[in-house]
Amino acid sequence: MPMHERIIPYLERAGLYHLARLNSRWFWLDEAMVNAFIERWRPETHIFHMPFGECTVTLQDVVFQLGLPIDGRAVSGFLAEFHERFRVLPEDVTEDTVRIYARAYIMLLLSTKLFGDKSANRVHIQWLPFMANFDDMGSYSWGSAALAWLYRCMCRVANRNITNLVGPLQLLQSWIFCWFPSLWPSGFNDFSFLLASRYYLFGRIL
Repeated sequence: MPMHERIIPYLERAGLYHLARLNSRWFWLDEAMVNAFIERWRPETHIFHMPFGECTVTLQDVVFQLGLPIDGRAVSGFLAEFHERFRVLPEDVTEDTVRIYARAYIMLLLSTKLFGDKSANRVHIQWLPFMANFDDMGSYSWGSAALAWLYRCMCRVANRNITNLVGPLQLLQSWIFCWFPSLWPSGFNDFSFLLASRYYLFGRIL
């Protein structure tokens, strides 16, 4: 779903603009590398057990990697298809229509980039209550919720015979590249904050 410039102010008010920037660019995902790290995940401690010691993804990483707010109200919460309906924002529409498309974009963003599941192309209507006020959305701790969901997804893979990892994988891969320099892709140092944005160049080269 393309990010139209008219919905950007609403994404900023919701505190999700930095995440949306990743959504508007092709974020290349190294599944083999990510799965290799998941194999070292220990659900009982929420820690990666590495040959040299232990490490994990923290709230500070969430801020640095994706720019999501970690302070504020807790985020707590079936499915409906509407991707085609809101695919393109028509020209010369009213501001009310822009707000509708902005809410649709945010719901898609939350359901795929932060709290994605195996349905992939569907959107959870549980996010509807958060759409009532854009300024209120910015007061929620989306970063804390995303980190908790990442932990839960990795624990599911570690505890069960599940092969497909879902969740905020941009966060996990960005964290890997940040703390394991030997795995850096070409062009990693060409971008600064947000850290995950550095991979735009690498994805374009591929």
